[in-house]
Amino acid sequence: MRVHETDLLESRGLRARVADRVQALDRVKALVLLPDGTHVTTRMVADYFEVEVNAIRALIHDHREEVEANGYRVLTGTELSYFKQLTCIQSSTASLALFSRRTVLNVATLLRESNVARQVRTYLLDAEEEGHRPTAAAPVDNFIHSLAEWIGRQVAEEVERATRGVDARVVETVHSTVREVIGKTVTPLLNISIQASGELLRRVNALERQA
Repeated sequence: MRVHETDLLESRGLRARVADRVQALDRVKALVLLPDGTHVTTRMVADYFEVEVNAIRALIHDHREEVEANGYRVLTGTELSYFKQLTCIQSSTASLALFSRRTVLNVATLLRESNVARQVRTYLLDAEEEGHRPTAAAPVDNFIHSLAEWIGRQVAEEVERATRGVDARVVETVHSTVREVIGKTVTPLLNISIQASGELLRRVNALERQA
């Protein structure tokens, strides 16, 4: 039986069934992440879906429990200070809302007034009708972010070995420096790669529709 867009918009159970298919985002449009390689801000989500920030905030207000279950969180205090250091964010804000890729996909299944969100839903519904998760055409960003995480783990292990017996404060300083270097150099380059791959995928999709 054909699953329709209204089914996805109105059924939390159906949305949960497709919640892991985050590759749908980059099949439609490249999603640029913060330097931590994992999250985006409310403004970045609004830019991705080409809507006003207030539209995203209103959606979060109406579906807070669901989006939190899918990774939405708001940082404050010490946790926010640490995250700003990690990602080199220059901001005096007292709180920061963060969305994971899974959360952004959740927004795509709820946001009605966005052509980008509609395209993501169309991709999800086509995959759902086929009855399997697409693999052959999966975007490269999954590999890219796995690579970034692997680099981070390897560097952390090397720092741990090199600083055994050293004062804990010195160790934390080294860790912070390494994270800053990765945030300012490695992750931005990976984000550029994601943008390029997203543009290539959009062109391929356009050719497929014309064929």
